[in-house]
Amino acid sequence: MQERSLCALRLAAKPLAFSLGRNKAPIHFPRLDPPKMIPFHMAFAVKDKESTRNFYGGVIGCNVGREAENWIDFDFFGHQLSAHINSDPKPEAKSKVGTDIVPLHHFGAVLPWETWNELIERLRSAAYRFVMEPKIRFENEPGEQGTFFILDPSGNALEFKSFRNPDAIFEH
Repeated sequence: MQERSLCALRLAAKPLAFSLGRNKAPIHFPRLDPPKMIPFHMAFAVKDKESTRNFYGGVIGCNVGREAENWIDFDFFGHQLSAHINSDPKPEAKSKVGTDIVPLHHFGAVLPWETWNELIERLRSAAYRFVMEPKIRFENEPGEQGTFFILDPSGNALEFKSFRNPDAIFEH
């Protein structure tokens, strides 16, 4: 049996509807099964390829995709991350979410509860430092979630979260 990386997990998208304005019928998007999920692509700056490869591939558990001298791709939970070598400084803006002050510029993944906890253990086993320790946010409210923040070796902030009720991701 072939072992899958933690990042190879594919999640089904929930049905989505939105309205184009007053008195307009909502547009309904069909539920996407994991093989039909529409992946996003995100490019971001990193200091070097090897520390980036070790972090995303070794610590987080993402499969490495294509690479060139100045960039490397990762399968980030079914989405394509492209890490490009660049020495430009990173913005350090902060934002308030609930009672927490968090890095404004960040990305991450919304994981199933069990996978979120597995990643916490994986990071703790690697003695990785949390910028914000794992915690429950908005407890007993719509959108109750587990969340934590870490930084990659280049200082990019990542948030990993999980909703006790996955259907509540957009509830307010």
